[in-house]
Amino acid sequence: MELPKQGESAASVMEALDRLQAGDVDWKSGKAFSLAYHAGPDVLALATEVNARFLSANALNPAAFPSLRRMQAEVVEMVAGLLHGGRDAAGFMTTGGTESLLLAVKSARNRARRERGVAAPEMVLPTTAHAAFEKAADDFGVKSVRVPVGADFRADPAAMAAAIGPDTVLVVASAPSYPQGVVDPVEGIAAAALARGVSCHVDACMGGMILPLLERLGRPVRAFDFRVPGVTSISVDLHKYGYAAKGASVLLHRNRDLRRDQTFATDKWLGGTYASSGMLGTRSGGPIAAAWAVMRHLGEDGYLRLTKAAAAATDELLAGLRARPGVRVLGEPDATLAAFTIEGVDPFAVGDGLWRRGWVLDQQKPPPSLHCTVNAVHAGVIGEFLVAFDEAADEVRRSGASAAQKAYGAIE
Repeated sequence: MELPKQGESAASVMEALDRLQAGDVDWKSGKAFSLAYHAGPDVLALATEVNARFLSANALNPAAFPSLRRMQAEVVEMVAGLLHGGRDAAGFMTTGGTESLLLAVKSARNRARRERGVAAPEMVLPTTAHAAFEKAADDFGVKSVRVPVGADFRADPAAMAAAIGPDTVLVVASAPSYPQGVVDPVEGIAAAALARGVSCHVDACMGGMILPLLERLGRPVRAFDFRVPGVTSISVDLHKYGYAAKGASVLLHRNRDLRRDQTFATDKWLGGTYASSGMLGTRSGGPIAAAWAVMRHLGEDGYLRLTKAAAAATDELLAGLRARPGVRVLGEPDATLAAFTIEGVDPFAVGDGLWRRGWVLDQQKPPPSLHCTVNAVHAGVIGEFLVAFDEAADEVRRSGASAAQKAYGAIE
């Protein structure tokens, strides 16, 4: 497509958008068990309005936009409160989980370089830790040392401790891990890191907003936050179970001394001092403001209501899956994520059958399995989903079809 010689009317452009969106998944009705999170039309409307108001505000220089500085600080304080960070915890907002994990690795590398002179950095992480850590390894020259998990898909603290060497700059745990939705034994992992003077990051991008609320609802939650000695940083995505607009995450450090290893500043050009807290320079203030607005709007009572709905939907889903012949849930999910495989049929072919029926699930391996990220929007639709699942599974059993795995993320 070439740049149009003459501009189109706004109405014409909107009509084109309607046509383009016609093939997108209907996430507002709960058809997506991945990628999108929906707390209801009121929350979406607020996030949309606030995001639009601050769309062109530039978070590169908070001196020019003191409103963004204050909102970011207050968002970080609210998240730190949920994670028992106390008065010392410090952090910044980022554009998402990937950037938060990139910066966690960068911070740990810089700390080890500063304190121990490590020149060939390595990080130790379980095989369930997010793929973004591999991106960080590639970007920052940190060797990735992957350690097998146990039969329950949880990290093995003893094996993790044994993998720590003189060049280890970071040890990673997940709360929960994305693939099977289980919380790693953070206490044992963090203790091993602390004993060696190594940073320990807890990837709570999925669980940082919902696990504290599940605990307040009386559900058992494995220790994972700053109450655990040795945890030095935690990442939390607000555009997941915080139900904020896309582009909102937080990377928290136990204290300001650790946070300084995240930042960058230079005056080695003719434009004056340039400083940045993250990977980006210019970034829209919209997601910062929208996250602040949604968190204030929902409050603890709103988040408890949404968490209760998501947990109930997850319980219904797990019970329904376990009641179906040949279906095996992988591990014992600790939050609101679930992965399952199907004996005797190709799970990816079943996933494709669900896709044709309008349902989007992640496809992952090993082992070949389907993955559901359950949130508040799925309350009331699990029965409908299970009907579609039965239809798709029966179709594959009759045809014997197989399929290639659909990618979790794609370049084009």
